[in-house]
Amino acid sequence: MPQKKAESQRQDEYRKKRVFCGKNIKTPATGRKEVCNEDKRRSAILWPFFLDTYQEAPFHDDNWQLIRVKGSKKAFLWVYEKDGIIQLNVKANPEWRDYWRDAFASVIPGYHQNKEHWNTILLDGTVPDDAVRTMIAESYDIITDSPTKRIYEAVKQIPRGKVATYGQIAALAGEPKMARAVGNALHKNTDPEHIPCYRVVNSKGELAAEFVFGGAGKQADMLEADGIVLENGRVNLKKYGINVEEMLAQRELEQN
Repeated sequence: MPQKKAESQRQDEYRKKRVFCGKNIKTPATGRKEVCNEDKRRSAILWPFFLDTYQEAPFHDDNWQLIRVKGSKKAFLWVYEKDGIIQLNVKANPEWRDYWRDAFASVIPGYHQNKEHWNTILLDGTVPDDAVRTMIAESYDIITDSPTKRIYEAVKQIPRGKVATYGQIAALAGEPKMARAVGNALHKNTDPEHIPCYRVVNSKGELAAEFVFGGAGKQADMLEADGIVLENGRVNLKKYGINVEEMLAQRELEQN
């Protein structure tokens, strides 16, 4: 099922789970009814607490709660009560938008939002909790997606003892023509411990002349520590380069 697959892919993005609860609500976590302060949301949906997000009521109306991403301040989840039913607005990719609407009668075109890109989930008990969490997670992924993020995720896929070219990283990031953007993104890498940009070289296997984290000499040291033997200051791409076609094919299999 798409729900289970998407859920498993995002487990490592969930830091913890949090309950928005209200009056006489049956919580998915315990199956028991709990009574919470009226000051809290009149809702009950166990949703994944994503990193770098926050909650606010921007309309001076506690009935409308938005969950936003820090930095961009973009909302990926709207929570409100309408016609006595708690409802959620989530963003959806076109290929999944209609799937969810067809799968559940209580998933409808987005209320008060662009119906091409948003769905509304009516929490009337007919949509399983795991499906709700998956739709929220998909909305979060759409809102936080950016070329830079995809570049960093691609770099993380380079295994120890291997290197990739700027063009290969661009292909893995879904933008084959943005090799230059890869260089710019890596130059601004704020987490080199987890995003191993030293494993990226040019199409000739040459190292960066001005490796941002210590110069070309430092990059060479880090590659050699990975077990890569340099030849005249270059990396033998036939020996140490990744097979990007194989990686893309594997990704395609995992998504189907």
